[in-house]
Amino acid sequence: MIRAVFFDIGETLVNEGEIYGRWADWIGVPRHTFLTKLGALLATGGDHMDLFEHFRPGFDLEVEEKRRAEAGVPNGFGPDDLYPDARACLSALHDQGLYVGIAGNQPVEAAERMAALGLAADAIGISDVWGISKPSPEFFERCARLAGMPPEHVLYVGDRIDNDVRPALKYGMHAAFLRRGPWGHIQEDDDALSKCLFVLDDLDVLPGLVARHNAAP
Repeated sequence: MIRAVFFDIGETLVNEGEIYGRWADWIGVPRHTFLTKLGALLATGGDHMDLFEHFRPGFDLEVEEKRRAEAGVPNGFGPDDLYPDARACLSALHDQGLYVGIAGNQPVEAAERMAALGLAADAIGISDVWGISKPSPEFFERCARLAGMPPEHVLYVGDRIDNDVRPALKYGMHAAFLRRGPWGHIQEDDDALSKCLFVLDDLDVLPGLVARHNAAP
């Protein structure tokens, strides 16, 4: 049985499209160009820091975040960035008596922002607070320990095969792959996806799938 469900943050619960769009505005690059280059970099193994470096060589994220805060356009997310299906999904799983957690690779400041959203979560784990990041097995061990359950009773839900699906499965958890956001559509691994308990296009269906799984003999 699934007794605990943990959710990644970026592109699982939080839509990062507008967040990247605000970065494009800040550095003076058309949003379409910025996001297209992000997709190209992800497809060849790059990441968001390579994106900043491409358009602004020598880019210093910490310095730029401070400048944005001083200018009144701070980096981060808020209620408007939450995916429409996130709140109801977490509430429905919580109503089933499941332990619901949120745990992702995020800066320290994300802990307060996530808590302010008021989601039905028993725990919020932030990598920079824990000092452990995905895909480290210690990250998933921390999730299981928070829930007080062995990994075989825990489902981890995320949009990345490399950071979410593979390491969760390797640790002994169940995995649900959410096919949305750039990583969700660019990354491919049929073998890993075949081992997922669920492959999803949205979070609306997850509570029903978990309920049916737990009711099966």
